[in-house]
Amino acid sequence: MNFLTNQSSNLVVVSNTSDNPFAIDIAYAMGQHEDIADLISMKTFMNSEFCPRFISDELDMDSIGQTLTGKTVVIVSTSSHTKSRQELAMANLVIARTAKENGAGRVVLVEPDLFYSAQDRGAHKNLGETNFERDVNDIKKFDGQAFTAKLYAQLLKFSGVDTVLTIHNHSYSVQRIFADIFEGDFHNLIPYQIYAHYLLNSNILNYGPDGEGLVLCAPDKGARDFVKEMFNALGLSKAKFIMLDKERSNERKVDITLHKESEHTFEDLDGCSIVLFDDMVRTGSTVVKSCQFLQKINPERMVFAVSHFYASDEGRERMVHPAIGEILTLNTLPTILNRDEQGRLRKKLVVLKVEKWLAQELSNILDLPYHSEANPYKIDMSSKNPRFQRKIWHSEELSDLKKDK
Repeated sequence: MNFLTNQSSNLVVVSNTSDNPFAIDIAYAMGQHEDIADLISMKTFMNSEFCPRFISDELDMDSIGQTLTGKTVVIVSTSSHTKSRQELAMANLVIARTAKENGAGRVVLVEPDLFYSAQDRGAHKNLGETNFERDVNDIKKFDGQAFTAKLYAQLLKFSGVDTVLTIHNHSYSVQRIFADIFEGDFHNLIPYQIYAHYLLNSNILNYGPDGEGLVLCAPDKGARDFVKEMFNALGLSKAKFIMLDKERSNERKVDITLHKESEHTFEDLDGCSIVLFDDMVRTGSTVVKSCQFLQKINPERMVFAVSHFYASDEGRERMVHPAIGEILTLNTLPTILNRDEQGRLRKKLVVLKVEKWLAQELSNILDLPYHSEANPYKIDMSSKNPRFQRKIWHSEELSDLKKDK
């Protein structure tokens, strides 16, 4: 069954490449069965310049330059092995301008892992609105570089993008600048629903019916609000919440302690199941150190849940560490679904595919009719994972797992 119950024909879903599987799945979930390659031509000239063209009837001489009038064009943008993020970002700008110059009423960018978010402030105090007082050390970190996230937002707006959707963006500064430039039509979607449904209905963790023996952990104060919302979404009255603190002595070295504002200490937590939440991971050093520190509790099970998983060689090597029992992530970076990309981590990786959930959220924002699902995601798990059970994990749904709470 299609995700949307009565999808409007005035929606056109494309991508910055014609073969983006993430974009294809979103389009299908929204009732669009035409291939992206049949809707937009991704032409590249011999001099390497990109020239997209929305495909129209060659015999139609009456609506030249107006073939998208009244339509909403959705550009789905994810990272790729074949093109750099710079190439993809430029393609977004040109496609958005192409859509607007051909009459599109609204252009929406769906970018699950928002580009340039690491370059989230500049080398002056007024370049980047933060939720902390910027000192000279913070400003010095950006000395000599641009506030690129602001430039990207401005270019998107100038090119014709009206609405931006992303998932679990980590930067307060980026969120503020995008909300300002897009006049509130910026949507930072947090996947509480997906994480909560999986944790409540799978066998990834062991705990009592009211959360006895379950501990949710924030790796630092910056993640506290997110993890507290996850705590509330789970609705388990006897689960516990702890918060760690990290002090970075250099780019690669951090020291982990229990934060003085943590709601619970390690007392009476021996043998519990722990899930450590974070928005993103790159090198994995902080994650591994946090999980090693949490071994003081002697946990029965340790799960690391992260929205954006950058599977660098360094990160994969580090996170093989036995302190991490399993890794739960999303496919915001779709290459993580590749078994070669996962490497040895395929034994402990579970990827929750979020295309249907994004289609649902996008439909809500665009005020389109849709069929709401309690668990709008799919599960990707390697057979190398010890929890793999063929008769369950080959199903798209979680109906064979334990009863919803």
